[in-house]
Amino acid sequence: MAPALQSIPRAPGRLPLLGHVLSLSRDPLGFVKSLRRTGELVRVDLGTLPVVFATSARLAHAVMVTHGTSFEKGRLFDRMRPMVGDGLATAPSAVHRPHRRLMQPSFHHRRIAGYCETISEQAQQLVDGWEDGRRIAVEEVMGEFSVATLAATMFSAEFGGPAVTAVRRDVPIILKTMLLRAVSPKFLDRLPIPPNRRFDAAAARLRQVIDEVVTATRGSGADHDEQPDLLSTLLAARDADTGAALSDAEVRDELVTILFAGTETVGSTLSWAFHEIARSPATEARLLAEIDAVVGRRPVGHEDVPRLTFTRQVLDEVVRLHGVTLLMRRAVAPVRLNGVTIPAGTEVAFSLYAVHQDPALYPDPERFDPDRWLPERRAGQPREAFIPFGAGSRQCIGDAFAKAEMTITLATVLSRWRLRPVAGHATGEAMAAMPHPDHLPMVLEARAA
Repeated sequence: MAPALQSIPRAPGRLPLLGHVLSLSRDPLGFVKSLRRTGELVRVDLGTLPVVFATSARLAHAVMVTHGTSFEKGRLFDRMRPMVGDGLATAPSAVHRPHRRLMQPSFHHRRIAGYCETISEQAQQLVDGWEDGRRIAVEEVMGEFSVATLAATMFSAEFGGPAVTAVRRDVPIILKTMLLRAVSPKFLDRLPIPPNRRFDAAAARLRQVIDEVVTATRGSGADHDEQPDLLSTLLAARDADTGAALSDAEVRDELVTILFAGTETVGSTLSWAFHEIARSPATEARLLAEIDAVVGRRPVGHEDVPRLTFTRQVLDEVVRLHGVTLLMRRAVAPVRLNGVTIPAGTEVAFSLYAVHQDPALYPDPERFDPDRWLPERRAGQPREAFIPFGAGSRQCIGDAFAKAEMTITLATVLSRWRLRPVAGHATGEAMAAMPHPDHLPMVLEARAA
C-alpha cells in the first residue's frame, strides 16, 4: 500500500495471507458494522489486497457523488463480470454512460406503469393460491415470487418460457454464493468443490438461455416499440444523438444484471417486511387501515403507489435495517478523503447496511420504527443518510421499478392475509449481497371479507 495510506488504521483481526477474509466470511454483517469503531477510514485486507473502507455516510457519499468521476467500479464488480458481462453494474464509465442513456426510457414512468400491471397480476395469483392456516417459508416464497415476477416483466409470453424457467432455477443458485465468491481470492474459484461447480453451471446455463431468447425475439419481426416487456424495449432502444442500438450480447448482459440486482432486493425486503410487521401489532394495524382505505380488495395499481404513504414508510425502514452489504470502487485518479490522499488504483469499499445503522444518524438504530420517515423527522437529516439504491451517476436505474413492485406486492398480500410468526422460531440474517432471513416460517391467516 502506498506510503500516504499508512496513516489509515487497520481493522483488528488480520491474519497472514488471508488478511480479514476469515473475519468477513464468519460474520460479514457484524464485521462491516464494527469498522466504524476503528475510524471513518479503515484498512481491510482481502487476502493480500489492501482495501480502504469508508465507514460514514459522509465519506460514502463523497466516493459515489462528490468524487464520483474519480472512481470506477472496483474489484467486487470485476469478479462479477464473468457472470453479468458489461451490464450497468460492472461496465466502465465509457460504456456505462451511453448504455444508461439508451436504457433510461425502459424505466420511464409510463413504462413502469405498464410493468406494474404484470406485477399486480403476479401478486394476485400468489395470494389466490394460499390457504388459511397453511405454513409457508416466507423467504422461499418471496424469493421465488420476485424471480418469477421480474422474469414475467422482462420476457414476452411468446418467447420467454425457457428464460423464465432458467431464471427460476439458476438465479437462486448464483445469488447464494455470489458475494462471498466476489470478495474471496480468485484462485479459490478453480477448486473443484460442489458450490463452485453449481455456480459455474448455473451461470453458463442462464446466459445461454437468455442469448437464445434475445436472438428469437429480435428475429421475430415484431414491432418491439409496441411490446410491453423489458426485453423488447431494450431491443427497440436507440440513442437520440447517434441512433446507436444495443447489440444482442449487450442486451443479454443488461438483462442478467437486472435479474441479479432486482430479484434479491425485492425478495429480501418483502421477507423482512412481513417479519417486522408481524412483530409490531401497531404497525400492522396502521398498514391494514391504510390499505383498506386506499385499495380495499380491488387489484393494486401503479396509481395507488404514491397514496400508500405509510406502506412506503414501512418499506423504507425495512431497507434501512437490511440494506446492501458491500459496494466497492477503484480510484482512477488521486482523491482526497478525510485528509488522506487515496492514490489511483486503490480499492475503496463501503457498506450501506452499516451506514444505515450508524447511531450518529439513527438513534436506537436496530429498532424497527417506520415513523423515522415522517417528513418532520426526516427534515433534519443529511441527504446521504439514506441511500439504499446508491447515489450519483451509478445509482440503480431500476429504483422506481423496485419500489413500485414492493409496494404493490405488500399491499396486495395484506389486503387479504395476515402472516403470523411461528412460536419459538428465531430468525437470523443470512449473508448475501443483501442479507435475507435464514429461515422465516409463518402461518397464513385469511382476513375477513
